[in-house]
Amino acid sequence: MGVLCGVMGLGLGGIVATAWRVQVEDGPEWRDMAEKQRQRRLHVEPKRGTVHDRNGAPLAVSIEVPSVSADVVEMLRGLDRGPAQEAALHDAAARLAQGLSLDAAEVYEKLAQRHRFVWIKRRVTGEEAELVRDLGDAKKQARPVHGLSLEAEGHRYYPGRQLAGPVLGFVAPDGQGKDGVELSLDEELRGKVEEVHGLRDRSGRLIFDGANDTRALQGDDVALSIDEGIQHVAENELDAAMHTYETKGGSLVVVDPATGELLALASAPGYNPNDYAESDVDARRQRAATDRFEPGSIMKPFLIAGALAAGTLKPTDTIDCEHGVYQIAGATIHDTHVNDVLTPTQILARSSNIGALKIGLQLGEPALYANYRRFGFGEPTSIPLPGEATGVLRPRGRPWYDGETASASFGQGITVTTLQLAMAMSAIANGGKLLEPILVKRVTDGHGDTVREASARVRREVVPPSVARTVAEMLTAVTEDGGTAVEAAIPGFRVAGKTSTAQKVDPATGKYSSDKYTAVFVGFVPVEAPRLVVAVVLDEPTIGRYGGDLAGPVFRRVAEASLRYLGVSRTAAPPKTSSLKRDVDIADTTLAMTRPPQPPPPSPPSAVQGPPPPGSVRVPDATGLGARDVVLAVSKAGLVPRMEGWGRVVRQSPAPGSAAARGTAVRVVLEPAS
Repeated sequence: MGVLCGVMGLGLGGIVATAWRVQVEDGPEWRDMAEKQRQRRLHVEPKRGTVHDRNGAPLAVSIEVPSVSADVVEMLRGLDRGPAQEAALHDAAARLAQGLSLDAAEVYEKLAQRHRFVWIKRRVTGEEAELVRDLGDAKKQARPVHGLSLEAEGHRYYPGRQLAGPVLGFVAPDGQGKDGVELSLDEELRGKVEEVHGLRDRSGRLIFDGANDTRALQGDDVALSIDEGIQHVAENELDAAMHTYETKGGSLVVVDPATGELLALASAPGYNPNDYAESDVDARRQRAATDRFEPGSIMKPFLIAGALAAGTLKPTDTIDCEHGVYQIAGATIHDTHVNDVLTPTQILARSSNIGALKIGLQLGEPALYANYRRFGFGEPTSIPLPGEATGVLRPRGRPWYDGETASASFGQGITVTTLQLAMAMSAIANGGKLLEPILVKRVTDGHGDTVREASARVRREVVPPSVARTVAEMLTAVTEDGGTAVEAAIPGFRVAGKTSTAQKVDPATGKYSSDKYTAVFVGFVPVEAPRLVVAVVLDEPTIGRYGGDLAGPVFRRVAEASLRYLGVSRTAAPPKTSSLKRDVDIADTTLAMTRPPQPPPPSPPSAVQGPPPPGSVRVPDATGLGARDVVLAVSKAGLVPRMEGWGRVVRQSPAPGSAAARGTAVRVVLEPAS
């Protein structure tokens, strides 16, 4: 008994000593091991952020689609090694290949590696996902395929299909953004990979801790300055022009000149990011920012603005245009129309190359180059899109010669982009301030907090406000009678703009081609308080070639629809030329000659007919107004509009100016314009 008690005492002492070592001395290590066993850490790929337009309409969203994976160890559990397992793998491969439209040999090759996880097919359809569920259901299959799983994966979807495709870009299957905003803002949209902690049950399944915030597990949302409605109009009109005139391509930019916000960026041809694999690589290019071209006569407004600001030119000056032919540096310069003595306004209206080169030579090579640089040519606009071109002003390392200075004065020998033209014209429209273009309006995180928000940023003042207003008034002559772009005129609005029909260089000969042109129109409207700047570029039209005839109508339709969309009312006010008014001002005379005569404004009905009887109001004149303007005018008068048809008002009852009791219905008949 003594020996037995001694042995038991020694054993008990060993147990106590071991317990002391495990619980006290080695306790922290065992606790860490226990925590690792019951806790699990996952690196979670966040959901990609959504891209919206300026009004919150989704342009690019991430949705979850099923993908099929397999646990081969679970698939073969309970089967003897050898022929039984091989037969099971071949059977599973054949049935999966048939249901998922795959090659059976390739599926078997994946299963034969016998990994715990292997992708069978990613991003399957709903029908394929249901078939996979049926394959693993013992109630529906005599020989169910075990170990199959449906994993939810993020997939990028573009609700507008081809709408703004080159602007948005696309996302590759690996989750990386490619092209457009998806590439330039990839880091913000993807977000940061988060490490998630949580408990797991006896089967190893993760039980998320309630402290985890799932809102943080997603990328930032991006709101663009693009307006879905205006973008749709711009793309439709550009695509129609491309097919009508059989052009090689085209680009169109719509800018708010007061803020620099890009309301539309259209390229033709475009593509559908949902089916990017089936698109041509050339169609994915955002031509407005990446394509360079010789601008031609579109540079003349910036030339004249620089000369006026430098004091080398006055609006009243007259310039001898040499009857349409001029020799300089061994080259002969021709005007499209025979011109003799012209004012700066007439040079713009008739697009005289000889008049422009004389202004440029008088300004001088250094000042002309500096003037173009002030307007943003030859440097990037800093738009957040990949592949932006800077354009070329002159050969590196040397100034222009006289012949090059002359050609640069009317836009030859230099290259620009559509976006640069739009921003430069915005500087004239807004009073002389060159703004940075805004494409990304706002970025918000998963909590809805604003990460950053864009605001108007002035890069520099290019010309004084008085010079900008003077040039704007001069440019109205281009779109009125006697100008080169009467097709760009919009009824009810004063339009300022400039055309260009620039010859393209033939790469084979190195000389200007006789049949390849770039048709351009850039303008803004309304002149008094510009709301839109629209730049249209059509590359190599086959049917026609002149910018006023081809690009002008595209400008008119896009601007007119956009103004109506924005709720900008038409005005019947006569042209305003007060900023140019001087004693014996030849420029004013030119403006008066190039505009059609304006009828005197009618007197208000109340001034002729006296005040309406008590309890009644005068019926407003709705003739020529659109539906929205009719509702505003009639409702403001205290009457009820009753509209028939669509288009513009051609008849109304009661008659304009007549007295009617408040609440009376006014019947208006609208018909489409001829």
